[in-house]
Amino acid sequence: MSGTELIGVGGLVALLALLALRMPVGLAMILVGVAGSYALSLEAPYLRFAPYLAQFKTLLWGVFANYNLSVVPLFILMGTLAAHARLGRDLFQGVNVLLGGVRGGAAMAAIGACAGFGAVCGSSLATASTVGRVALPELRRLGYPAELATGALAAGGTLGILIPPSVVLVIYAVTVDASILEMFQAAVVPGGLAVVFFLAVIAVTVRRRPAGRMPEPGPAAASLSPAARRAALWRLVPVVVLFSSLIGGLALGLFTPTPAAAVGVFAVLTYGGLARLWGDGLTLDGLGRALLDAASTIGMIYLILFGAEVLKGFFSRAGLPAALAAWTVEAGLDPWAVLVAMLVLLLVLGCFMDSLSMILVVVPFLWPALVSLNGGAWVPAEAAGFGLDTEALKVWFGILALVVVEVGLITPPVGLNVFIIHALARDVSMAAIFRGVSPFLVAELVRVALIILVPGLTLALPRWFAG
Repeated sequence: MSGTELIGVGGLVALLALLALRMPVGLAMILVGVAGSYALSLEAPYLRFAPYLAQFKTLLWGVFANYNLSVVPLFILMGTLAAHARLGRDLFQGVNVLLGGVRGGAAMAAIGACAGFGAVCGSSLATASTVGRVALPELRRLGYPAELATGALAAGGTLGILIPPSVVLVIYAVTVDASILEMFQAAVVPGGLAVVFFLAVIAVTVRRRPAGRMPEPGPAAASLSPAARRAALWRLVPVVVLFSSLIGGLALGLFTPTPAAAVGVFAVLTYGGLARLWGDGLTLDGLGRALLDAASTIGMIYLILFGAEVLKGFFSRAGLPAALAAWTVEAGLDPWAVLVAMLVLLLVLGCFMDSLSMILVVVPFLWPALVSLNGGAWVPAEAAGFGLDTEALKVWFGILALVVVEVGLITPPVGLNVFIIHALARDVSMAAIFRGVSPFLVAELVRVALIILVPGLTLALPRWFAG
């Protein structure tokens, strides 16, 4: 290994150490990128430091002015507006009325609300927090065991990453130069599978519970007056129209992501305003807090994106991604074994890091190695190591990576979604929440295996719409 490559490895170790010390991700990336490039200029004088710094005046503008990334602040704003318009509450109450007569129906309604809110929000942590605040008190009131109630909400929150439109999917697509629309289309079936599997887990769990440890079917429906049930269902209608038009339009390719996000912001804002006619909706104070929340989140994301560009420049100058790709090919490793090792790495990191940071830090290393194992950038599918051409590999691996990141959010000992739910239910131990999550974790691992064994689950829709 050359001296520059050793400096690159040292920079990677330093980055992980700074993240472990809880330094903000964007600042850690910038610090390692600048310090590492300075060290490279001392080791290899031809890698001059001054030109590297000079590019920053255009690099920052390049990040902010990237049209593909313009969808990110719009989706973030749509999510914060939805949260302050109490859209998550309306989702849960409406679906709860529909499923109130089914055994375990309230827990299933929580999964449905997570899926719907995740389609607007695009963040797993925000989905778990928003729906958890609404659904957890109701589940506890109805007598659901604490393990099942908290486990269902922690698992349901993971749907925010994958179900389109997803901010993390956008970032992944930009990172590997994939089509954002194709990534959204590819996520529809795996996201739907997650919802089906989670509902099946709840159905099986409630039927295996001993008598007296699970509420009987129908308590939610019985506790509401006919007028309240009709009101909950009516408030669900515009939410369903918004979700189905947004997701359906993206999946069918009727519009591109950025206009869809703009329309989504307008639709959620309109919904919140109309909800005021029912006495509860988006207030002026809520609008102000939504804008501040969105600005704070957008600022953080763009700092991370800028830091990722700085860090990527350092690693490229050190030759680390190319060296990793060359090593995997020269070692003669089986492509499928390397893929599994990559997914295990993502799973472990997903327990400690947020999904956006992990995609930006890890994927630039894994992607070149994966392309090399597949046979190169221009290899046809019939000659490729994974049986996919490079464009299809981008889509398939991206969905796989995000699903595994989902699993990491609920994997012991440190699942970030579990911490979110624990903050809402302080009387429930972390161990109890992890026990409640375990059946959903098994379902997620089954889903990962299906996506690996049947690439058509992710590729069928993009191929069909491509003609």
